[in-house]
Amino acid sequence: MAAAMASTAERAVLEEEFKWLLQEEVHAVLRQLQDILKEASHRFALPTSGSGAAVRQENFVLNTSGTDQVKGVLTLQGDALCQADVSLKMPRNNQLLHFAFREDKQWKLQQIQDARNHVNQAIYLLMNRDVNYQFKTGSEVLKLMDAVMLQLSRARNRLTTPATLTLPEIASSGLTKMFTPVLPPDVLVNFYINLNKLCLTVYQLHVLQPSTTKNFKPAGGSILHNPGAMFEFGSQRYEVSHVHKVEGVVPWLNDALVFFTVSLQLCQQLKDKISVFSSYWNYRPY
Repeated sequence: MAAAMASTAERAVLEEEFKWLLQEEVHAVLRQLQDILKEASHRFALPTSGSGAAVRQENFVLNTSGTDQVKGVLTLQGDALCQADVSLKMPRNNQLLHFAFREDKQWKLQQIQDARNHVNQAIYLLMNRDVNYQFKTGSEVLKLMDAVMLQLSRARNRLTTPATLTLPEIASSGLTKMFTPVLPPDVLVNFYINLNKLCLTVYQLHVLQPSTTKNFKPAGGSILHNPGAMFEFGSQRYEVSHVHKVEGVVPWLNDALVFFTVSLQLCQQLKDKISVFSSYWNYRPY
């Protein structure tokens, strides 16, 4: 009898604790998540002071240790590269080539745009309920946390995992038409985000003559193609002879990645607390 009474009392205490968790702590965590993710969203927008102000422009000098073959100065405005100046020293004759974006051109960085969209979707999920709404079950909270974490994981992955492209895809992209003077046919460029860095890759090519004894094997998709990679474009076959990668840190992207990590940790901690009670009531996530 005493044991049964103790078990009943213990259950009553747990039920009160879980009720407090659903009614108080869940909402506190949701408010905290909203604040963090709004800060993350603001980093992507980069507004200047004043309501409705234009997104400010930031200049980044791209470089890397060990090479001065390529130098780049890029101007980033939100999710768009609005200016780019690229200098390339040709290895064969040390000729210096210079290319810049045409004044009427901008290049959208889809990774940044997608990441921001996922953040805003996570914020929408957190706010999409009446201010006085009360959660009734643990499974309801778990479902919400899973949905938010999915959007945050997608946002983070868009910044940490650049797209894999084939060399013909790079050659046929609109980026080749952005520059003045026009890029020579033996030069390809690609811009992308990797973690908190803005990256520029320049590929120098040489034409594979029909009489070549090399066994032609076209390269597949990759974030970065190595020298020796072959591809066919138009009616011509090429081989990558040199690859140059330069990069620069974008501080606000680093901020955003930190916000994603903290938010995912908060979501997981709340899920873990819910699961503790769910394991006690083994038949259902109360």
